[in-house]
Amino acid sequence: MADREGNIDAKDFGIGIPQCSEGFFLKGNAHVDWGMKDRLSRIFNPKSGHTVMLAFDHGFIMGPTSGLERMDLTIVPLIPYSDCIMCTRGALRTIVPPTCNKPISYRFDAGTSILTELNDQVLQDIDEAIRVNASLLACMVAIGDPKHEGITIRNLTKTVDLGTRYSIPTLGVTAVGKELVRDARYLSLASRICAENGANVVKTYFCNEKFEQVTNSVPVPIVIAGGKKLGERDALEMAFQAIDQGASGVDMGRNIFQSDSPVGMILAVRAIVHDGVKVQQAFEIYETYKNEHK
Repeated sequence: MADREGNIDAKDFGIGIPQCSEGFFLKGNAHVDWGMKDRLSRIFNPKSGHTVMLAFDHGFIMGPTSGLERMDLTIVPLIPYSDCIMCTRGALRTIVPPTCNKPISYRFDAGTSILTELNDQVLQDIDEAIRVNASLLACMVAIGDPKHEGITIRNLTKTVDLGTRYSIPTLGVTAVGKELVRDARYLSLASRICAENGANVVKTYFCNEKFEQVTNSVPVPIVIAGGKKLGERDALEMAFQAIDQGASGVDMGRNIFQSDSPVGMILAVRAIVHDGVKVQQAFEIYETYKNEHK
């Protein structure tokens, strides 16, 4: 407790100088509360405005897919190079060191596997997300899936409501409907629906034509999914084109942990996302690391 005696009278009130009111760097989130801004500014680098998310939540529908058989051996060494990790609560508690201090994009929904019909999702308990100190609640929406579109949109709106209550932002994750293709028209539709229903960030796929239409039609940041495994140069080209056309980051999994040099690959991706390097320079970063760590 401060002593009442010996205090110096306050006098430097800055009279005539308006109080600074800093804006927020992240698209579409200027009006969310302090807690959400704090979490978002740990996921997205305030200097670049971008993020490199490391996704390894595939097992919740795919089981031990290639590269995720032993996550303690393949994923844990990559965590220090990411800005954010996207995973399930099981992976988080069993293999992610609590000392890694990375923000968590927490897989908040769960559902049917690749052995049955996908997209029949349910939500988890918000108390669980709070217990693991989640920075982002990831919830999938299946726009264009006649059976599950309504269910998954309701899941998203409930996630937004719960997240808003506890100042945890929501990541709307678009799944591709069976009758639709990954073109700009569909991705704009699905991504915009996520944002209109309150998602603070949207994860969607990259498309080769008119991707800037997707990023410009959605009023919140878009991060792209890495999708299926590509050749390393092709994956870097995809990341470069996405950032160049307005994406705010990448959420890559298989194109990193299935690479023949996962650390080299994530370093190359980071160079594109945060430093704006061209594809050839990024590929050289990957190649150099790969050759030096054979």
